[in-house]
Amino acid sequence: MRTRRDGKRIYYRLASDHVGALWAAMRNVAGEHVAGIEQLADAYLGDRGELEMIVRDELAARLRRGDLIVLDVRPEPEFRSAHIAGARSIPVAELRRRLRNLPKDAEVVAYCRGPYCVYADEAVRELHRRGYRARRLQDGFPEWKQPVSLWRSAPEADRP
Repeated sequence: MRTRRDGKRIYYRLASDHVGALWAAMRNVAGEHVAGIEQLADAYLGDRGELEMIVRDELAARLRRGDLIVLDVRPEPEFRSAHIAGARSIPVAELRRRLRNLPKDAEVVAYCRGPYCVYADEAVRELHRRGYRARRLQDGFPEWKQPVSLWRSAPEADRP
């Protein structure tokens, strides 16, 4: 783990992408083998039935075409640390105030820290209320950073 001090704050960074991949794998194993984890996630995240998801492969292809807007809704320091190339930083707490900067006719994809992060869910719900076409990345930035070869080698049920 690496750290950086900025005044009273200390920012932590994982020592390598392999640590992030290990964390994601452990989370996935827990999701498959810990009784009740889906019920706990549902209770925390609310009904996700109305949220349309986009998988990493599709998002990568759409980013290459440039036909959507990607919003990183994590806090600004996390965006500054690392983000999906081409994403705009609009922390979920600032979304309502900054909506006028988004074209109404564009499709928007929001992402945050992973599949159990509520920020992207909140952003997509707010965008829908305001008349935008919006989806959330199925997982999040930690998974996005994983090499594409890990996307392909994931068990079928875990593939985006």
